[in-house]
Amino acid sequence: MKGFDKKFKDLPDYILKITYQIWEDKDVESIREYYAKGIPVRSPDGVIYGPDTVVKATYATLDEFPDRQLLGEDVIWIGNENDGYLSSHRILTKATHLNDGVYGKATGIKLSYRVIADCACKNNQVYDEWLVRDQGAIVRQLNLDPKTYAKTLIDKQGGVTKCSIPFNQNTPLDLKYTQLSLPKNNTGYEYAEILKTIFQKDLDSIEKFYDRSINQEQPGGLKAYGVDEVKSFWSSIFSSFPEATLKIEHVSYLDEPTAYRKAAIRWSLNGIHSGPGYFGNPSQTEVYVMGISHAEFGPRGIKNEWVLFDETVIWKQILMKTG
Repeated sequence: MKGFDKKFKDLPDYILKITYQIWEDKDVESIREYYAKGIPVRSPDGVIYGPDTVVKATYATLDEFPDRQLLGEDVIWIGNENDGYLSSHRILTKATHLNDGVYGKATGIKLSYRVIADCACKNNQVYDEWLVRDQGAIVRQLNLDPKTYAKTLIDKQGGVTKCSIPFNQNTPLDLKYTQLSLPKNNTGYEYAEILKTIFQKDLDSIEKFYDRSINQEQPGGLKAYGVDEVKSFWSSIFSSFPEATLKIEHVSYLDEPTAYRKAAIRWSLNGIHSGPGYFGNPSQTEVYVMGISHAEFGPRGIKNEWVLFDETVIWKQILMKTG
């Protein structure tokens, strides 16, 4: 790859190896080599900038979870040597809560949870990133619930008037990367159209687009098997936000001759929490959801799907209004 160290044979190799080097070899300072100056790293909780801030956050995480492993499940990527690349990297993290930190006093509990990171890469560096971590799965395994954790976080940050404001539709994007040009007919756009159809509350379309034996990994470390359970999940989300608007933020795909067709979609949902459902009784709070979904297509439709958003940040937005 032009501009990249010769030890990396392709983009997935680059992403997987630098992730291992940083987290499992604990070469945290190499972030200063692999992350561009001023890089924005956006997550549901907000935006941080620059390698120094990323280094600080990484040290804090490794202190709380020193045995953390990041198992790269997949890298769905697009791009070329001239325009650069976009990697959507799905990670299964395993770790033990060995020291005090963000999640409270050490519990010794072993955890597993997913993270998806969309990283724009060029010239051996990541220069733009969007990251969604399954905080709901983390806190549930620590015997908390997402709502309680969000309330605790608000209190730690000084209360409703002083706590950090989650990422929302008004957050400055400071984009270093924009969607790369893609062919019109590809698996990514196919998946985007499927999500658009579902988010028009056409739940019956799931039977058309999904394999009957669909395996869906959901936020909170939850799972759904079969189209009926997938319908139930989305029905509960739509019940909570009946008038919310879906926006497709980014599309990636990977068609390999020896594997399932794959797609990665970064999306957002913006609307009023005006109905009962996944997030309890209606609060009339305007909520912004940052989500990333991965899908694998088999011969009978979507066979495997991973849907990720941060429940704790959604609860934080609700509690910042309701107290």
